[in-house]
Amino acid sequence: MIGREHEQELLSRFVTASGGRALVLRGDTGVGKSALLAHTVELAAGEHRVIRVAGVEAESELPFAGLHQLLYPLLSHIEQLDETHRGVFDAVFGAGKGAAPSVMTLGIAVLDMLALAASAQPLLLVLDDGQWLDASSTAVCGFVGRRLTGSSVKLVVALRSAVPSGFDTAALPELPVTTLSEEASEQLLDTRHPELDPRTRRTVLDEARGNPLALLELPAYLRGKRIGRDTAELFGYTGIPLPQRLQHVYGARIVALGPAVRAELLRGALDGVGAGTAAGADHARRARYRMRDADEAVDAGLLEVDPLTGEFVFRHPLVRSTAVQMATPNERRAAHAVLAHEHREDLERRAMHLGASTVDPDEEVAAALEAAADSATRRGGAQAAVAWLTRAAELSESHEERSRRLGSAAFIAGHAGLLDRARQLAGSDTASGRGESPASVVASGYAAFYEDGDVRSSHRQVVAAIEDIRDRGVREPDEVLTRLVNLLLAISQYAGDEAAWQRTHELLGTLGDLVPAHSRLYEDAWGDVVRRGAGVHQRVERAFAGLHGLEPWDVTRLCVAAYHVDTLSEYRAHLQRTVDREVETGAMTVGMTMLHLIMLDQIAVGEWDEAERTGQRCLELTTAHRNTLFLYHTSAYLGLLAALRGDVARARELQAAVDTWARPRGVGLLTQIADATGTAAALAEGDYEAAYLHAIGITSPGSFTPYAHQASRSLLDLVEAAVHTGRSAQARAHALAARDADLPDVSPRLALITYGALAMTATDPAEADAMYTRAETHPAAAVFPYEHARIRLAHGIRLRHTQGRKAARHSLALAAETFERLGAPGWAERARAELRATGTVTTPASPAHLSALTWQEQRIADLAAGGLTNKEIGERMHLSPRTVSSHLYRVFPKLGITSRAALRDALGKLPRD
Repeated sequence: MIGREHEQELLSRFVTASGGRALVLRGDTGVGKSALLAHTVELAAGEHRVIRVAGVEAESELPFAGLHQLLYPLLSHIEQLDETHRGVFDAVFGAGKGAAPSVMTLGIAVLDMLALAASAQPLLLVLDDGQWLDASSTAVCGFVGRRLTGSSVKLVVALRSAVPSGFDTAALPELPVTTLSEEASEQLLDTRHPELDPRTRRTVLDEARGNPLALLELPAYLRGKRIGRDTAELFGYTGIPLPQRLQHVYGARIVALGPAVRAELLRGALDGVGAGTAAGADHARRARYRMRDADEAVDAGLLEVDPLTGEFVFRHPLVRSTAVQMATPNERRAAHAVLAHEHREDLERRAMHLGASTVDPDEEVAAALEAAADSATRRGGAQAAVAWLTRAAELSESHEERSRRLGSAAFIAGHAGLLDRARQLAGSDTASGRGESPASVVASGYAAFYEDGDVRSSHRQVVAAIEDIRDRGVREPDEVLTRLVNLLLAISQYAGDEAAWQRTHELLGTLGDLVPAHSRLYEDAWGDVVRRGAGVHQRVERAFAGLHGLEPWDVTRLCVAAYHVDTLSEYRAHLQRTVDREVETGAMTVGMTMLHLIMLDQIAVGEWDEAERTGQRCLELTTAHRNTLFLYHTSAYLGLLAALRGDVARARELQAAVDTWARPRGVGLLTQIADATGTAAALAEGDYEAAYLHAIGITSPGSFTPYAHQASRSLLDLVEAAVHTGRSAQARAHALAARDADLPDVSPRLALITYGALAMTATDPAEADAMYTRAETHPAAAVFPYEHARIRLAHGIRLRHTQGRKAARHSLALAAETFERLGAPGWAERARAELRATGTVTTPASPAHLSALTWQEQRIADLAAGGLTNKEIGERMHLSPRTVSSHLYRVFPKLGITSRAALRDALGKLPRD
C-alpha cells in the first residue's frame, strides 16, 4: 500500500490493543477503504477469527438482512444461550411470528452471542459498505459497537461518505480515509503503470485527483484513446462526481461483453451479490443469485472468483452499480422477473422483485407487495412498507384498491413521522376527479393533526369522511373506515371537549358493528372514564391477550387506554422492548407515543429521574421531526414533572408555553395538563389558595367535568387544597362525588385517592380511620408512592391532633421518607416539620431553604408572630383571611415549624437585610 502509512499504523494499534473496540473508516468511493479492511484482516490473521460482512444496496430495505449475514457463522453458539435470548433471534432468522425485539433487547442478545464466540478466540467483525446496511441491522450494530469495551470483540466498519447512514449518529470512533497526496498519487501510478507517456500520465493524475481506484483504472480506459482530444470529450461533463466517471470506465467494459454475460452481471447486481471475498461467504448464508458462465467478465476485470466458495463476485461495488445503470429498463425488468422466481419462497424479496419487473397493473403482484409491506411493518421496517405499498397502489387494477393502498402507505408514513411523504401520498389520490378519498382524509388528517394540532377542522373533516362511507351503504368492517374512526377518537381525545365527543359518540352509534371492538374500547377509555370507564380495565387486559397479532400503533392505542385506567405498569415492559425498534426503524409517531406512555408510567410509579430522561429524549425527537403537537405534549408532561419535583420556575415556564399554544387551538388535553401543572406547582410550594384556584379551573367541586381527563386525576389535589383553605364543604362534596361515581371501580389509582379524599374530609373519626386504613392498605398504594405519601402525611397530621404525637410518628416518617426518595423537597420539608412537632429529631432544612421567603410571606409571618389574627393581617395587607392562611401554610414548612407559636423564634434565626 502506498501513501497509507498513517492509516496502517492506526489499524495496527487497533488490532493489537487489548480489549474490544469499534472503528469506522469513512471515505469517498474508490478511496481505498476496502483495501484498508483487507489490510486489517491480514493484521488479525492467526490471532482473531474474522467474520466479513458486506452491505448491499438491494437489501437496504429488508429488515435485519445485514444482521443475518453477521450472525449466520455464529449459529452454533445459539444453543448455548438461555431460552430468552434464543427466542430473540427468531425475528432475525424469520423463524418466529411474534413482534420484532427492540434494539436494546436484540443488541444485548448479540453481545452475549459474540462473548460466547470470542471465549475461544478473539473476534474481528469486518463490515464493508456499511452505508447499505438496513436500518434495523445498523441500529443493532451501533448499539453493539458502543458496548465492546472489556470484551474480546473488535468491529471495523467502512462507510461511503456521500451516502447517509444510521452509522452517522452511532457515536463510534472514526478514521477518515482521504484521497492520496500528489506525491503518493504519482508513486502509485508510476508503480502500477510505468509505461504511460507524460501526457497520459498527467491526464490520469488530473482526473483521478488522488483517488486510488481511479489511478488504477483510468490508464486501461485511456489506452488506445487519442489523448489529443479535449478532456471533456473523453469523460463527458467535467462537473460530474468522480464515481460516475469511474462507472463510465466500467461501462465500456460491460458493453464489450456478450449479452448473456451482461444479463448474468445484471441479475447478480440486482440481487445484491457483494464485492470482494466477503461476498462469496455470503452465498452460504443466504440464498442469492449465482452468476454462471461469466468467465468473460473475470477476464475483463469486472468479476473475480471467491477462493473460498468458487462463486463469481464483483471486483468492486462500482461494477455492480454500473451494471444496473448501463442496463435498459426492459433488461432490468427481465432480470427482476428471473430473480422473483429465484426467491419464490421468500415473501419480501419475491414481492420486491415482482414489483420491479411489472409495468402494467397487476392485482396479483400488487397483493404480493401489500403482503410484503405487512410483513415489513411487523418486523420494524416502516419505510420499506411505505415504498412497497406505494408500488402496490401503482399496480392496482381498480381505483378503489389503488386508493386503499395509497391510504395505507400514507397512514404508515404518518406513523413513521414522514409527514411530508404522507401528505404527498394523500394528495396523489385525487387525480380521479372524485375529490378527496377517505384514505387520503386519513393521511391528511394525521398530518394536520400532528404537525399543527388542528383539532377543530380535522374533527369536521374526518366526521364528514365517515358519514360519506356510511351513507354509501357499507355493510362490512372496512380498513379505511377503522382508521378514520380511530383518528376521530384520537382527535376527540386531544380536543377534550364535550360537544366534540358527543358528536363522535352519535356518529359511531350509527355505525353499529362496523366499529371494531378495539375502537369501542378506545371510545370509552379515551373520553370520559368517570362515566364510561367501568369494565375498561378488564377489556384492556383481554385485548392484550392477543398482543402478538397487533400492529405497533394498535399496541400504543391499547396502552393509552391502560393509562386512562391506571394499569399501564402492567404493559410497560412491552413498550420498553419495542420503543427502540420503532424509533430506530423510522416509526417516529408510534415511538414518540410509546415514550410518552413510558414517561407517564415512570412519573406514576415514582421513577422521576428516569421520567425526566425519557421526556428529554422524546423532546429531541419531536423537535427533529417537526411534530408540533407532540412537542407541546411532551413539554406539558415535563412541566408537570417539574412541578411535582418542586422546580416551580421551570414548571410555570413550560405551563405558560403549552397553554399559549394549546388554548387558541382548542387542544383541551394539553390545557388541562397545564392547569394540573399549575395546581401541582402551587401544592409543592404550599400555596393552597392558588392550588385551589387552578384545580377548580379543571372541574368544579362536587362534580367531574365531562370529558376533562384531568377532572378525576386531580381529585386529591382539589380536596386537599379545599381542606387547607377552609373550604370543608366543597372538599367533602367532591370526595362524596367521587364515591358516588364509583371511581374506585374504574382504576386502582382512583380507588386510592378516593379513599384518601373521603378520609381527609370525614368528620366522623371512625369513618376517617376506616378510610385511611382502606387507602393505605390498598394494593395500589405501593404502585403510586406520591399519592400514598400525601395520604400518609394527612393521616399523620390528623393522628397528631386526635391521638397524640406518638401515634402520628410512623405515618409521618414514612411520608417524609417517600417524599425525599421521590425528590419532592417541598412535600418532604412539610412532612419533616410535622415529624419534628411530634418530638422526633429530623435533618434540619438548609438555611437557603429557610430564608427563601418572599417579601409578602416575610411580612405576613412578622405580623402573625406579633399576635395578629388572619383577619387583622388581611386588613393591613389588603388580602382575604383565606389568602393569609394559605401563605402561612406555605411559610411553616419553610421555617421548619408547624404552629404560629413557633414563628417568633424561627424568624429570629433568619438573616435580615
